[in-house]
Amino acid sequence: MINGISTMADSLHVAIIMDGNGRWANERNLPRSAGHHAGIRSLRETVEVAVQRQIHTLTLYAFSSDNWQRPHSEVQALMRILAAQLPAQAAHCVRQNIRLSVIGRRDRLPAPVLQALIRAEARTIHGSALHLRLALDYSARDSLTRAAEHVGSNGNGDFMHALMRAYNADCPVPDVDLLIRTGGEQRLSDFLLWECAYAELYFTAEYWPDFNGMKLDEALAAFQKRQRRYGAVPVG
Repeated sequence: MINGISTMADSLHVAIIMDGNGRWANERNLPRSAGHHAGIRSLRETVEVAVQRQIHTLTLYAFSSDNWQRPHSEVQALMRILAAQLPAQAAHCVRQNIRLSVIGRRDRLPAPVLQALIRAEARTIHGSALHLRLALDYSARDSLTRAAEHVGSNGNGDFMHALMRAYNADCPVPDVDLLIRTGGEQRLSDFLLWECAYAELYFTAEYWPDFNGMKLDEALAAFQKRQRRYGAVPVG
């Protein structure tokens, strides 16, 4: 028991839609890029608490395929932040025994971002305290479509393997147990649709830069109170 929260089972998969960076900045009359910078602090603290709570996998929605439609200046700023932060995050992951990997398309990422993520994955491949996954240029519907096309064109095959291949996952992970979305919106936004089939959903009004370890603990405490039946009749 840590801060009133039971340590988690070693297969727990938490996914977070990190929403509200731009609105956080707008409300403070700051450029939207300032919200993305502020979100880095929340990311670090959330990851540290996830390790303490013995979470197995933490998947963070960093950039969706639909986000390419945002203003060019904002996309460029976000890509610069990613390229600059990935080496530092990789070093932090090495110190914390965390494995960092990236899921999503890679063919549209700027070269500096792609090179930084490849190096980060290589540096952290032996991490065992937590599997931290960043979803970049990720679309669940696109991945599902390409996986189905791959299986169909071959006449057979393992769909889950094809799905992993479609979004460049290098190893299988448990299905999502808890999906958290910050920023007040209550939708999945094309994130891990297959893997969230039986996920417990937790929505919070806090913008991502205001999310912290205490807020993660609140979400975990709410999750522990849920009764997960997977379509079956509850026992007793």
